[in-house]
Amino acid sequence: MNDYENLIKQNKSWSEEKIASDKNFFDRLAAQQKPKFFWIGCSDSRVPANQITGTAPGEIFVHRNIANVIVHTDLNFLSVLQYAVEILEVEHIIVCGHYGCGGVEAALTNNNYGLINKWLKDIKEVYKVHQAEIDCIPTHEGRVDKLVEFNVIEQCQDLITTSIIQKSWKNRKAPIIHGWAYGLNNGLVKELVNLEPDFEQIHPIYRFDLDQLNS
Repeated sequence: MNDYENLIKQNKSWSEEKIASDKNFFDRLAAQQKPKFFWIGCSDSRVPANQITGTAPGEIFVHRNIANVIVHTDLNFLSVLQYAVEILEVEHIIVCGHYGCGGVEAALTNNNYGLINKWLKDIKEVYKVHQAEIDCIPTHEGRVDKLVEFNVIEQCQDLITTSIIQKSWKNRKAPIIHGWAYGLNNGLVKELVNLEPDFEQIHPIYRFDLDQLNS
């Protein structure tokens, strides 16, 4: 049996185990999706949202990309964000990076990765802002992990500059934005920032006139 065939076998076993323990599990799951949490995480296969948080399918709405970056021109991300905030009305958004992130480490180099260079540029901008503090760390691993933290914090700040978040903050005083860093070596998350709905946290130049905003 090859690796792919094993996946199909494992899926069948998982389904059978779920039904055996709870015969209505899939009926409930198919009936409605109403998660309270929206997870913006790294695409790294070692950072699965449900397993990290001990949650069941249907409890977390998930978007993942390389190094958990908020890109304001990424229509895929913006569509997912709008759906999570305006349709699902999530109460919390978690931006979760992880220590030892390959994307963050790549952004600290001058290596040419082709198309990926364009994606890593946003992380390089974060490094440029915090370069003095990062460069004084003696180890390469330590510098990568510090940039992981700064990147999460900056992405949370970028998130609240979107009109989607600002409209929701005005209309329903939600969601709360949380920034986490996950440790691959111990399975624990470190809380880096929590942003309650408060427009004072947004630089004035990024605050939209919501009375004129229709989309």
